[in-house]
Amino acid sequence: MGRLVLRRLLATIPVLVLVTAGVFALIHLTPGDPIDVMMAESVDDTVKTHLRRELGLDQPIYVQYGAWMWRLLHGDLGRSIRNGEPVIENVSRRIRPSLQLAALAMAISLVLATPLGILSAARRNTSVDRFGTTFALFGICMPNFLLALLLIFFFGVKLRWLPISGYTDPLEEGLAGLRSLVLPALTLGLALAAVVTRTLRSSMMDALSEDYVRTARAKGLSEWSVIRGHVLKNALIPVVTVLGLQLGTLIGGAVITEYVFALPGVGRLVVDAVFARDYPLVQGVVLLIAVGFILSNLAVDLLYGWIDPRIRYR
Repeated sequence: MGRLVLRRLLATIPVLVLVTAGVFALIHLTPGDPIDVMMAESVDDTVKTHLRRELGLDQPIYVQYGAWMWRLLHGDLGRSIRNGEPVIENVSRRIRPSLQLAALAMAISLVLATPLGILSAARRNTSVDRFGTTFALFGICMPNFLLALLLIFFFGVKLRWLPISGYTDPLEEGLAGLRSLVLPALTLGLALAAVVTRTLRSSMMDALSEDYVRTARAKGLSEWSVIRGHVLKNALIPVVTVLGLQLGTLIGGAVITEYVFALPGVGRLVVDAVFARDYPLVQGVVLLIAVGFILSNLAVDLLYGWIDPRIRYR
């Protein structure tokens, strides 16, 4: 197992290089100059030229990328062009809300999708199955921003149960902080629950048609004993795959949700950095998001062997 983890980690090095190189090229090819964004038009061109030289922005793209990679190998992600702070400090202030939002959204999706997916597969073509299928179709088709606005209108404006914007850390404020994350977590969790419900239903229906299920029924086991002991574990691999991919998306890709609810997360940070042409900050955030995706996929690969003992890593 240790050799597997080491091989996978070594295999991620060229992936990270390609990702960072692609993003570095795209952000530099985007029209606009960070110096012009930072300074007013009335500032003398000599001052802009001096600052551009000081920040290394007058160098060719490949030279800038090489300098950035050299600093990265020494544990330095650079400094933000906008505020001069180290990139790691900018990200560390924003990562906690994103992680808390992702964890709560994942919990909501599992609480909703697990029983609904199981019941839909076990009670095929019944009212429960039709409700689960409709819920999955609704959640997949509904845009996140529209669902967010509907939740704000219903729970925030009409009922006044939950705050509609802002962020309070649950680790510091307890229940008040948790309430500030409920609506954005519902927005993301309902969409993810729809995908998981559909995946779990489909996977379980495939497993229910296998010979070992008929054998278990022939032995006199109850339907729920068959599902719990034989079907569910064999149907989890596609679900785990979806959850692993979605976890990385939740951490770094909840941009619209963070903007709608005014959450100071990583997704909002990277969008602000793109608009400001803050090259080091964009590079640092993208690198961390890529590492998050790689680690989540590695965790999924390791879970495969625990879920299905027939899978052997060599």
